[in-house]
Parts: sequence; C-alpha cells; structure tokens
Amino acid sequence: MAHEDFTLQTRSPEETQQLGKILAQHMPDHVVVALYGDLAAGKTCMTHGFGEAYAVSEAISSPTFTLVNEYHGTKTIYHLDLYRLTSMEEIIDLGYEDILDTPNGIVLIEWAERAGSMLPDEHIAIHLSHDGEDLRSITINDAGLMQDGWQEALNTR
Repeated sequence: MAHEDFTLQTRSPEETQQLGKILAQHMPDHVVVALYGDLAAGKTCMTHGFGEAYAVSEAISSPTFTLVNEYHGTKTIYHLDLYRLTSMEEIIDLGYEDILDTPNGIVLIEWAERAGSMLPDEHIAIHLSHDGEDLRSITINDAGLMQDGWQEALNTR
C-alpha cells in the first residue's frame, strides 16, 4: 500500500544524525532503506544516527571506495554505496542479493537509484536535498513498513 510522503527539514549535520537515530528506533528488522540525494546531502550523516540508535561502537564512514561497510550493534547495519557502480553485474558481484537476505540487519543503500529493478519492491525511501548551507529537506516514504508513531516522534524531536 502506498503511503504519503512525510517531509521535514534539518538545520545541521547533527540534526540530520538525530533524525536518523529516531527513524532507526522505529524500523522493523530486515528492512531496506534507500537513500537518495546529491553528494553531501546528508546520507552518511543519517547513517551515523542509525549507528547511534543501534549502539554501534565503531566509527561509521562512507563506503564510497569499499562499497559495503558492515557494523555490529544491537542490530547489524549493512551500509552500501552504489555511486561508483555502473552495471547490474557489479551490484550482483558485490553480494547484494545475499546482503538483502540477512535476517537481523538493516540495509542502508546510498545512491539507491543505481540498484534499479534490484531494489526490493517493499523498502523505505528517504530523499535528502540541499536547501542552502546546512539546511536539508528530507522526504520519507515508509511504504507502510515503519512502526506506528514514527511521524509523531519526528515532529517532537
């Protein structure tokens, strides 16, 4: 079932990270989160919030060159960056399908548009865009997957 988009703004990298933390607290297990946005839009910053929510002790960094980073906390985070990939074969070679089948994980995919038809039909889509300096506009479509109360939690942050 399609759900309406929910849009809000953040005014700093710290607010974007806090937004990620709140979202993570309302995520079901075994979900794919597609992150869309230009360079420096806040995709990795949002992932930092997921790491904080799931008590990940290691530093979270952009997987631009490693392509996949795996972090362990109360949940496992698979952080993919598809920016440098140019074909579906490269995505398959990355082990993409196996990552999507991992049971206790949250999969965060930066540059998710490059996954094309390989992106699961049911996923959470988050679009981040620059609105000047540190201001970001963030639009979330949860596709009915998130736990009740997530929008209220974001509104009271």
